Amino acid sequence: MAREFIYHMHGMSKAYAGGKKVLDNIHLSFYPDAKIGVLGPNGSGKSTLLKIMAGMDTDFTGEAWASKGARVGYLAQEPQLDEQLNVLGNVMMGVKEKKDVIDRYNEL
Repeated sequence: MAREFIYHMHGMSKAYAGGKKVLDNIHLSFYPDAKIGVLGPNGSGKSTLLKIMAGMDTDFTGEAWASKGARVGYLAQEPQLDEQLNVLGNVMMGVKEKKDVIDRYNEL
C-alpha cells in the first residue's frame, strides 16, 4: 500500500515588490508523520516558506496545498501577547480550546 503525502509544494516561487526573489522553484512533499526543520541564514525565506505552508501568505506562484482534512498551524517568532496577562495566562489562551475539552471531560 502506497503512503500518501499530507503536504505538497510544487514549483513554488515568491518575490517581493521590486522583484526581490526570496524563494525560487521549491518542490516539497511530506508524509503525515514527518518531522521537518527549515534552516538558513537570516533573510533566506524560512518564515515566508512556513507562512505559505500555513496558508497565511497566498501571494506566490506555483502550487502549495495540504491534503484534505489536514491542518497546518504557524507560531510566529514574535507573537502578539496580551500585556495584561503573565506568561502562563498567555499560554493558557493559546490552549484554551483543548483545555475546555479536558475541563468538560473532568466535569462528566
